[in-house]
Amino acid sequence: MVLHRRQQLFFPWLFALVLALFTLLAGCSLPTISAQERLFLDISLEFLDDYTLPKQRYEGTLVGGLSGITYDRQSDRFYALSDDQGIYAPARFYTLKLNLDTNELGTPEIKNIQIEDVTLLADADGQTYSNGEINPEGIAWAAPDKLYISSEGVTDKNVAPFISEVDLETGRWQRSLPVPDRYIANASGEQRQGVQENLGFESLTINPRGFGDATVDPYNLFTATEAPLAQDRNSAGLDSGSDSPQPARNRFLQYLIGDGPPLLLAEYAYPLDIGGRWSIINSLTELLALDRGGHLLSLERSFGLVGYGAKIFQVTTAGATDTTSIASLQNNNVQSLRKQLELDLGNLGITLDNLEGMTIGPRLADGTQSLILVSDDNFNDDQATQFLLFRL
Repeated sequence: MVLHRRQQLFFPWLFALVLALFTLLAGCSLPTISAQERLFLDISLEFLDDYTLPKQRYEGTLVGGLSGITYDRQSDRFYALSDDQGIYAPARFYTLKLNLDTNELGTPEIKNIQIEDVTLLADADGQTYSNGEINPEGIAWAAPDKLYISSEGVTDKNVAPFISEVDLETGRWQRSLPVPDRYIANASGEQRQGVQENLGFESLTINPRGFGDATVDPYNLFTATEAPLAQDRNSAGLDSGSDSPQPARNRFLQYLIGDGPPLLLAEYAYPLDIGGRWSIINSLTELLALDRGGHLLSLERSFGLVGYGAKIFQVTTAGATDTTSIASLQNNNVQSLRKQLELDLGNLGITLDNLEGMTIGPRLADGTQSLILVSDDNFNDDQATQFLLFRL
């Protein structure tokens, strides 16, 4: 092959350039990124404020039992679900306006919270639920006007757990999401399967929407049991690839919501922490989807001899075993969801109450993202409806 003069001049120059770049890169010390760092998002949580909602009644209802909260960014309002089963008033959710301000140091804080409305939940016939027909715990808003509610079920009354889409304006049932039979408690005798009493679908979240039309863009909905299913109790075992015993495992569900009927896309095992020192119980009370890539925050709440505690973890679905076809997690060698601790709220220097709800909130004045937590006061005079404000 005969090279033209331009080619003869070009190739030595190119060779020299490549050699120089190779020498430069060989001398660089590139940062080492661990497998753990590749799995999780680089996030942090900064505690900003603690606010207590005064005890009160609103339009004939006792405000309390706020077990779930979600943010409607279109109206800049929050919807907070009361877990009242019909004892103090029919099952319901409240519309709240959180007024944020900055203190003399320039730190964001909750100035006050206004209750603007209460909406009673209703069945397909438009009737409010009777006592024991629903145990509402989780709530999630989806643009432009959809709201989802999860109920733990009432095991001792043979009322199954469920997840429903409800009308945002009226609270009336629109449709149900499919729940596998393994979540339904057996009707009589010793419980051998299903959600345990008051330990069902406590959490509910929807992943952030895409860039398409918000009315048709598909999205995922996530929920999980608060504690293991009856058939999964004492399911601590060996996760695949692990040589050490793992914690008890809850069931974690991922749904696809699109043009057709809601579809159960996958199910995973969620590893539940044992709880801190002096802790009697520890359970999963909330999930919050961070992106469309399978990253979420989870809120675990504990209770013990020294009161309430709580921890926020980051969770990823990457690499987890789909447990949809696994009847029981006992003695099953599956890869659970991976999680890492983001914040132990016991180190904030404040007294914690029964934290059960968590949601993304509005942007703060400096453009950063807010995160809101709320506690369920159990309609107890000795407890509080506590709101915590964080920068995410």
